[in-house]
Amino acid sequence: MLWLRPHLVPVSNRSAVPLNPTRATEPSGAPHEAPNRGPRRRLRRSLRGRTLARRLSRADTEITVVNAVPDFVQRLRLHQLAAGQKIENPQLTEVFAGTEIQLRLARVTAVDAERQVAIVADADGGGELGYDTLVYALGSHGDNSGLPGAAEHAFDIASRPSALRLRERLDKLDERTGGGSVLVIGDGLTGIESATEIAESRPGLSVTLIARGELGARLSTGARKHLRRVCDRLEVAVLQHTSVEAVEPERVLCADGTVVASDATVWTAGFAVDPIAAEAGVDATDDGRIVVDRTMQSVSHPGIYAIGDAAYAIGDNGRPLPMSCASAGYTGTQAIEAIVARLIGRDVRQTKLLYYGNHISLGRRDGIVQMVDDEGAAKPKHTGGRNAAIIKSGIVKASLWATSHPTFCMPKRKHRVTAAPRTPTAVRRPDTPAEIA
Repeated sequence: MLWLRPHLVPVSNRSAVPLNPTRATEPSGAPHEAPNRGPRRRLRRSLRGRTLARRLSRADTEITVVNAVPDFVQRLRLHQLAAGQKIENPQLTEVFAGTEIQLRLARVTAVDAERQVAIVADADGGGELGYDTLVYALGSHGDNSGLPGAAEHAFDIASRPSALRLRERLDKLDERTGGGSVLVIGDGLTGIESATEIAESRPGLSVTLIARGELGARLSTGARKHLRRVCDRLEVAVLQHTSVEAVEPERVLCADGTVVASDATVWTAGFAVDPIAAEAGVDATDDGRIVVDRTMQSVSHPGIYAIGDAAYAIGDNGRPLPMSCASAGYTGTQAIEAIVARLIGRDVRQTKLLYYGNHISLGRRDGIVQMVDDEGAAKPKHTGGRNAAIIKSGIVKASLWATSHPTFCMPKRKHRVTAAPRTPTAVRRPDTPAEIA
């Protein structure tokens, strides 16, 4: 997370960001005096904090990043980590070097939105962190939907610790005479990438992918055919139109009575967000994502901005942005524009909120790039094979470089915060998604 206050703070378990307006507005619309936290503004959240530091004067702002771990986790490459590959993890102290951003290694356990504080836990016992503006970027985690046995017997790759546990299990299977069987449950992009990566990196293991419907159903016809050819080449067995009812230590039970043997079961069929915001009384969807307006500002608590998987944001096509790395980039950019503009007393510029499509790795030498239309449906054409793998590799490398150099090409001018920053007006929760746009 990130805080900004005439202090800024981003928070994420991975990080948070806050602002210090003289007045705030309650959900009812009645103004109240914000707590007096001194003459400077504080902001908290992860890598977005450095971008803010480049644009705001240090005389007026204090930026703190709250992160549970000391390095940046490349989540979109955790399937590679589980498969046995080395993944770079830049140290946040190096990323923020020279910016005067404060890094707090702690895990956010709760937010008191009315008092404008976040409760954190760390090696020293934790405590409370006050904020004026909070950038809520807690992301998402694996969700097994309460499937019997999944929590006890299945692995996921939604975090680095769980990906490393799977990697350790696969290492043991590789050492075993005759190898072993790996079963991947879920045919979304994470499941597809995990199954093909493991099959290519560990040819001694047999890999099976379970799909609830048709494999690659959301891809174009040509992309689906390419995906099936890759699975055949890598000897990934595919069970389509299959639902799982229970996970046991060495097998999986399916709804149609099929029993599939598995020495390592990988669950990729669902993701969820932390309930911290909803429990704090922040207006959120049923699945816990913060409902935001076009500027990524909470519709119920103007001092909170949400980005990435934790935000329920409507894109320029009038549809909710999907939980993805691309959406995180667009929502983060818009939040920065809004925070800076409101602090320095300018109108907020709207940036693009788009979703162009998916880039899917199928091992290290193959892939699919599938663009989508304004309705989110796959366009007829796709790019497959080595060219798609090169595109995906380029995107991943560019993402890592941008993370390590977050202020590159950003304006160097340090804007001063206005003496009386604009107080956002209260906004009601929209009745329909279209209203949010």
